[in-house]
Amino acid sequence: MNRLMRTTPMIRPTARALTRALLAAALLSSLAGCALAPAYERPTTPAPGAFKELAGWAPAAPADALERGPWWNLFGDPVLDGLMRQVEVNNQNVAAAVAAYAEARAVVAEQRAALFPTVTLNGGANRSGSRNGDGASSKYSLSIGSSWEPDVWGRLRAGISAAQANAQASAADLASARLSAQGELAADYFSLRSVDAQRALLATTIEGYQRVLKITQNRFDVGIVPHSDVYQAQTQLASAQSDDLTLARQRAQLEHAIAVLIGKAPADFALPGAPWNVTVPDVPVGVPSTLLERRPDIAAAERAVAAANAQIGIVRAAYFPQIGLSASYGSSASAIGDVLKASSAAWALGLSAAQTIFNGGANRAAVQGADAAREQAVARYRQTVLSAFADVEDQLNATKILVQQQDLRRVASEAADKVEEQVLNRYKAGQVSYSEVVQAQVTALSARRSLVQAQADRQTTAVALIQALGGGWHAGQE
Repeated sequence: MNRLMRTTPMIRPTARALTRALLAAALLSSLAGCALAPAYERPTTPAPGAFKELAGWAPAAPADALERGPWWNLFGDPVLDGLMRQVEVNNQNVAAAVAAYAEARAVVAEQRAALFPTVTLNGGANRSGSRNGDGASSKYSLSIGSSWEPDVWGRLRAGISAAQANAQASAADLASARLSAQGELAADYFSLRSVDAQRALLATTIEGYQRVLKITQNRFDVGIVPHSDVYQAQTQLASAQSDDLTLARQRAQLEHAIAVLIGKAPADFALPGAPWNVTVPDVPVGVPSTLLERRPDIAAAERAVAAANAQIGIVRAAYFPQIGLSASYGSSASAIGDVLKASSAAWALGLSAAQTIFNGGANRAAVQGADAAREQAVARYRQTVLSAFADVEDQLNATKILVQQQDLRRVASEAADKVEEQVLNRYKAGQVSYSEVVQAQVTALSARRSLVQAQADRQTTAVALIQALGGGWHAGQE
């Protein structure tokens, strides 16, 4: 009984101290989360009701426009489909964006961890004595401690909000990097196929020029035409062969670019020739407001505004005291077996507050800087939206013009082919000079190549329009 009476006074002060600490923690928790950042609202942007260049198009339903999928399937090219799958896995720009997104998510987790107490465990052993070895003693210690900064002014939560916004912006950057790589691959692929088509045209043309040169040489040998006709035929043939070498160089460059996009060294990649599928899909276009939900660059810019807005709350918190709670419990003894005994235990509770009294207006300057940073982010967001609207308008206009140009190029090519055939027949009959044959052949070849280029331009413009709209959709929902 007496022993119990002696220990009771030691227990009561500990309980009272713990009670006070818990009450203080509860009070601080009730104040925690006071938001110092301005209430966030998405900045207003120009919102036209329709695209200027959309006349004659059938807008897609919003639900269709929001569906994302492998948009390249609409071009109906299995080789392109296979290359696109490699971009997702091997493209190094996409890989870097994936890593950046993982880093941003880790920062969010790190910021969120600051809301919880930090617990530490410390242990130590020390032996000391005199120089002659007498009076040596040992001391052992073991303690557990905890510290916590209550988020009284919302600084920590503002940091979490900023980190989350940055992570969402990083996710949008990842989508933008992926879409950019896919679009570049599609454009390079279609350009390569158009070069193959032009080389096929030149191969046929070169064969024709070789036949004409032989005919002209035979006519010169019998004295029907002057030597200048032979020279003109040789010039025509050599020029066409030189053009073919230029196209071969362009094809090699495009093939190298595709190799890099799919994460391979050019020496380890080859894209054999194949028939060119000139399919150009009809791209469904929604209302302009859907761009705000579809385009990853717009999403990234808007999330940057949210992060800048949260940063204002972080710097405003510097006006208020920084409050912390700490607690520890441990013991020390000269024998390791006594460390865990209650008689050698000691505890401590602490409450701290720190406030800067004067710093020459640094806090005010920091808040002004955060406000200005937010205004910069808002301006960049609005500029991104305006640029996105202009990008779509450009591609819509180009699509409309290229449809008309392709029809005209086809008419011109068919007419030039007929002229070439007629002039060549008249030359064989001795009715016209060889100069007229050369002119007709040059015109016909140019018209054929222009038609091929118009077809390629329509495909690459369709890709650019899909990118401008923010990605693809499921073909079954058009």
